[in-house]
Amino acid sequence: MTTEYRKYDAAQQHVRDSYKLARQHQTVDFVKQMHTKYLQFNRQIDIWEVHQYLETMIDLSDPDTQLANGHHDLQTAESMRRDGQPDWMILAGFLHDFGKIITKWGTVTDGTSIDTQWAVVGDTYIVGCEIPDSIVYPEYNQLNPDMSKSETNSKCGIYQPNCGLDNCLISFGHDEYMYQVLINNNTTLPEEALYAIRYHSLYLHHRENAYKHLLSDKDQQLLPTLKTFNSYDLYTKHDDIPKLDKDYYTNLILKYLPSTVLRW
Repeated sequence: MTTEYRKYDAAQQHVRDSYKLARQHQTVDFVKQMHTKYLQFNRQIDIWEVHQYLETMIDLSDPDTQLANGHHDLQTAESMRRDGQPDWMILAGFLHDFGKIITKWGTVTDGTSIDTQWAVVGDTYIVGCEIPDSIVYPEYNQLNPDMSKSETNSKCGIYQPNCGLDNCLISFGHDEYMYQVLINNNTTLPEEALYAIRYHSLYLHHRENAYKHLLSDKDQQLLPTLKTFNSYDLYTKHDDIPKLDKDYYTNLILKYLPSTVLRW
């Protein structure tokens, strides 16, 4: 069982490489291009097919576990379930990494393939303003092209103080993608669940408090829920794989989504 987490100093080289490539390429222009390319939702796939795919997918940015993502999602959700968390949080825990399905049709060029995941996984950050030194591997910040532009390398950059995270562009990854999938499939999940899914990789926000100058009242109100969600996401990584109660999760999905078949 893993007892220590986020030990990036001792991480394997492929973890470092993933973060380095993300920092080199994740700019304002890149994120906008990824939104245009991938937020089309013209594929129909059953959620259970996505889960099956994730049972074979390893996150190349994760220093804590080599367990497939589908198993981690179930660990997260089942821990929430045992602790009596609300069903919307349990479903968010189960679905939070499903955006990594993008690696099934992604490309090496833009970092979305199964072999080059730097635009799918890893800690995210706000593009269009300075990248805080509290980020993982801050030595790579200087490689980001936006950091050489005066309009995008200041504390607020292209944003206004207290504009809110919803009005910021976040480096592209599975968080934003899954959030958009749910919104575009008319989910009735509450705002708390959607916020947790959208920002669970933004450790600079919920762990480092590096974006307090950009937060809105909504961000402040939802931060405690995000922190609770993250505690399950991070601290449930171990080698024991729970048994899947498919009927339970199917009923949860159908409570908050019109079908198990979604547009991706």
